[in-house]
Amino acid sequence: MTEILEPREVPLGGLRAMNVRRTLPQRQRSLIGAWCFLDHYGPDRVDETGGMMVAPHPHIGLQTVSWLFGGTIEHRDSAGTHALVKPGELNLMTAGSGISHSEVSTDDTTQLHGVQLWVALPAAYRDTEPSFAHYAPPVVHGQGWDAQVFLGSMLGSESPVETYSPLLAAEMILDGGTRLTPDLQSHFEYGVLVDFGLVRVNGEEIKQHQLAYVAPGEGLDIEAADLSHVLVIGGRPLGEEIVMWWNFVGRDHDEVVHAREDWMAQIRDNNGTIQDSSEIYDGRFGIVEGDHLPPIPAPALPNAKLKPRR
Repeated sequence: MTEILEPREVPLGGLRAMNVRRTLPQRQRSLIGAWCFLDHYGPDRVDETGGMMVAPHPHIGLQTVSWLFGGTIEHRDSAGTHALVKPGELNLMTAGSGISHSEVSTDDTTQLHGVQLWVALPAAYRDTEPSFAHYAPPVVHGQGWDAQVFLGSMLGSESPVETYSPLLAAEMILDGGTRLTPDLQSHFEYGVLVDFGLVRVNGEEIKQHQLAYVAPGEGLDIEAADLSHVLVIGGRPLGEEIVMWWNFVGRDHDEVVHAREDWMAQIRDNNGTIQDSSEIYDGRFGIVEGDHLPPIPAPALPNAKLKPRR
């Protein structure tokens, strides 16, 4: 049976920042394969929302996947990467043992529209070296549909980008009345996010901004009732517990606590004051060169011990 996950609105980067629609994680579902986070935003007019202005912040134990439908975002990270995120081009950052980065919409961007996803690294790779990958996948065509496969393989298109567990990610546009049953991995679980339009996933109606979940072995049948724009993600079930808090994916409470301590120690001066980006120490999470925004301090930890999820 197809499960429907509803989005919730979350401010990105602070209470006065642009809002995003978060469909993963949910109380009832934390993961789809190794996908552990999905924010969907726009189309937003930058002159009304202020656009994206996410100052340097840390990550561990995950990969960030940036995919835009419209607009441009400037990415800087402490591994030395300075890149532009553009529509139809994948930017994948591996945090591994620790990285920091910033994301700011460019001055010439008038409308911002896209998704930001995270992939939980399997335990065996959670301490891998930070890195960055870029890929502009070709557009593949079929009767009533166009697609770009930016991770994994589907519809005869395969991405060369390395992942640490079997994954799939693709953007698709389907004409009204198009029905597509791609030949996919039977041991994968899948998610279908509707950007616009109305689709049926395995016969279940999925509306705009909803995320459909399909369990392993159920197959994937997508039918567009009208012109529809969707994101398809999938992967082999991770089969591991993770502890996810703020920007960290760890394996237990203590790992997350230590990451928070390392970040706060890095961005505070000897008096405990948060420093400007140009003055922070070069610690575990490195320095985001060329960024003028002050780093984001970590929120306080909850009083209770962080619980693992799977």
